[in-house]
Amino acid sequence: MSTALRGSLLRKYVAAFLASVGLPLLAYGAVNAWLTYRDHRAAIAALQREQADAAAFRIAQFVRELEGQLGWATHLSWGEPALERRRLDALRVLRQAPAITDLTLVDPDGRERVHVSRLSLERIDAGTDLSADPAVSGMRSGRVHYGPVTFRRETEPFMTLAMAGPRRDAGVALAAVNLKHVWEVVAAIRVGQGGSAYVFDGSGRLIAHPDISLVLRNTIVPDAARIDDRDPGRATVGLLGGRVLAAAAPVAPLDWRVHVELPEAEADASLARALSRAAWVAAAGLALALAAAALLALRMVRPIRALTDGAARLGEGRLEHRIAIRTGDELEALGAQFNTMASELQASYATLERKVEARTRELADANLSKSRFLAAASHDLRQPLHALGLLVAQLRAETDHAVRERVAARVEDAVAAMNALFDGLLDISRLDAGVVAPTPGAFPIGPLLERLDATFADDAAAKGLALRVAPSRAWVRSDPVLLERVLTNLVANAVRYTRRGGIVVGVRRAGETVRIEVLDSGIGIPEDRQRAVFGEFYQIAPEGTPRGQGLGLGLAIVERLCALLGHRLTLASAPGRGTRVALELPRAEPVEAPPPLPPPAFADPLRGRRVLVVDDDTRVLDGTRGLLGTWGCEVVVASSAAEALEGLGARAPDLVIADVHLQAGEGGVETVHAVRARHGASIPAVLVSGDVGTATRAIARDAGLDLLDKPVRPMALRALASRLLAAP
Repeated sequence: MSTALRGSLLRKYVAAFLASVGLPLLAYGAVNAWLTYRDHRAAIAALQREQADAAAFRIAQFVRELEGQLGWATHLSWGEPALERRRLDALRVLRQAPAITDLTLVDPDGRERVHVSRLSLERIDAGTDLSADPAVSGMRSGRVHYGPVTFRRETEPFMTLAMAGPRRDAGVALAAVNLKHVWEVVAAIRVGQGGSAYVFDGSGRLIAHPDISLVLRNTIVPDAARIDDRDPGRATVGLLGGRVLAAAAPVAPLDWRVHVELPEAEADASLARALSRAAWVAAAGLALALAAAALLALRMVRPIRALTDGAARLGEGRLEHRIAIRTGDELEALGAQFNTMASELQASYATLERKVEARTRELADANLSKSRFLAAASHDLRQPLHALGLLVAQLRAETDHAVRERVAARVEDAVAAMNALFDGLLDISRLDAGVVAPTPGAFPIGPLLERLDATFADDAAAKGLALRVAPSRAWVRSDPVLLERVLTNLVANAVRYTRRGGIVVGVRRAGETVRIEVLDSGIGIPEDRQRAVFGEFYQIAPEGTPRGQGLGLGLAIVERLCALLGHRLTLASAPGRGTRVALELPRAEPVEAPPPLPPPAFADPLRGRRVLVVDDDTRVLDGTRGLLGTWGCEVVVASSAAEALEGLGARAPDLVIADVHLQAGEGGVETVHAVRARHGASIPAVLVSGDVGTATRAIARDAGLDLLDKPVRPMALRALASRLLAAP
């Protein structure tokens, strides 16, 4: 049995561990790997985009500087006879812009006037017609022309840069630009071990690349390698084939693009190594945890087996057996509990017979009490039924009217007695079943005492008794209905069993309690029967009179109600001297009734009003519409003046709420004017705005409109709207 138990526990423990720890760990690892991969790719994309943007910026800056230098050579008019000055300006451009190797100045007629070069002789006023050159023809004032990239001696890339002067007679400056600077910018970018950056023009021709041989071979960048500059870090085909991660940036104002690419395998190499290390660590941790789980399961087998054997012996009745476990944990505590249970069972068996006998006697007493209860109820039910049968028979046979009236009155008394008996039985059964739930509260005792006085004054007077109910202003905490039932039963018993003298009902305050006492000068109750009077159908008939007054349920109901309410009930009595029954209940502080609310002085000015709300934010429209709807307004929403006029139709609004700044250049003031132009100039309006600057406030002030700053407080909006709508 122990071997099977050990194997079963081990399998269950390991399986539960895998389900509760291993699977979540694997799921976490997978999610973490994916998030790490995504963040890694995003970081590479951001780095490549920064490199591409930086290179594009440096190339664009290089071109802008050249344009600035050319501007010096085109600021003079050819109407001025200053060829030498033109020549000096051209030489200064060559000196300040090392990338320009040749500079030619052309007059407005398209003829060459000045030519300076780092590689050839100068030409002054050569007059060569260059009007057909694309860089000269069609040039307008202030325009720049970027020529295609060419290679001189198939070694260095050049580009023609042409700029027209700011005036029509300023002519054109043509510059041959050595793009070696662009190659240097690209070559300086380091993209991992196998990555690179390169530049190509709008036709896809390679302009600059760290490997200059690719440029000299007029390499065309394939379409598959070109990516959108808005999609950095995307995996694509590289310039030389293979999968790469690439980013692009445009070079303004040229129709060039900078590409930065990194082989995908190299980009993911560090991530793969990190994930591999994490996987090994996770596997090692999982294996270690599994080994620990198996070890713990094996160590649990021995004490569990001891518990199993001990429980089996205790089940056989060998209560002297004790379980010995020394693990220092919950299993040892469980073994101690088993030992304690065995000791308690062993001790309880010694007194079990006495307990069984005592319980048997209690059940017998309960059955006897129930039998007495049923017998008494049967007797008290039979008495009025028997009398009722006789009285009905007499009523049928009697012809005298006066006698019939007396018999009818006695029939009514019998029926009333039966009703009272059934009511008492119902109260007893409801209290015993626990279906009566008190609802305590603070209330003054005075009105209840006044009702007791009014209820029993006539009965007491009919018997020649003096009933005195002392008034009181005390407040108590109880259930007023149930408390009145208790006091009613007590006073009714006092009146019933008092033959001469009187009854006094009074209230005394004692600290945090209030004591209500009912005193009578009746027959009294012997000390040995004072406990019995709280039983069902138990009555003490006055000496020399037959039993029959009352049903014997009043005090039984009183005791049950006091127990339900938590009030202390005491009884003191002596035969022939009377009885005092006292009831103690908590005292309560007086509570002032809230004054009645005054009627509203005026109607809500917002309810039923039609309000136009104009805003270009749908969330603002929805929120404002919901808020105004709770105030009883009919709301029309719109995002423009045209939509507002269309939504209103022929019915004018009572109030306009408009944002100061709307889309498409519209404004809230213009919208208010449009609504007033169609529906009436007296329509009140409110402006709202998230721009709290002085310009916005000036707009509202000039239009004569109130302005509320966003976020608008609902109460501020309600107050302003109510004031505008209530104004005559």
